[in-house]
Amino acid sequence: MYGYEQSVNPGMGGPMGGQPMGDQPMGAPMGGYEPPSAYPEPSPPSLADAVRAFTTGSMAAEDFQAIFATSKVYCPRGDNPGFLALHDTQQPVIPMFTSLKELRRYAGKESKYFVITGAEVLDLLPTGYGFVLDIEGRHRMVFDAKAVEQMVDFTMRRMYG
Repeated sequence: MYGYEQSVNPGMGGPMGGQPMGDQPMGAPMGGYEPPSAYPEPSPPSLADAVRAFTTGSMAAEDFQAIFATSKVYCPRGDNPGFLALHDTQQPVIPMFTSLKELRRYAGKESKYFVITGAEVLDLLPTGYGFVLDIEGRHRMVFDAKAVEQMVDFTMRRMYG
């Protein structure tokens, strides 16, 4: 009745009789669960690793930008909201860091900061400004305003075709 087998004694052949229903073999995981793999997927490189690889020429610009866009970026801040810019350079640049340790090396232990993603950096950076990653680090990277424009263009093409 109503699509269910209503045998009084279903035995081993009915849906209540101990045989698995469907095509799943006995002991197979049900509900889409699979045990953890013996070989987990490798995690993407950290932003610091990507900076090192890019500055030494072992990473393509597109790969670096993909990692940068999803990575956390540490930015020093003042009393007012927004980026702190260095104006004693040819073009104004904003110091940013790949880790809190790098930020503290530059700005001191008690410095204020905020954390955003690289994609948010590209979205919020004022026009005409560049940024420098890990200004005190071994693999400092400077992106002038033109490079930032190119990064934004690349991101827009990638997102919208």
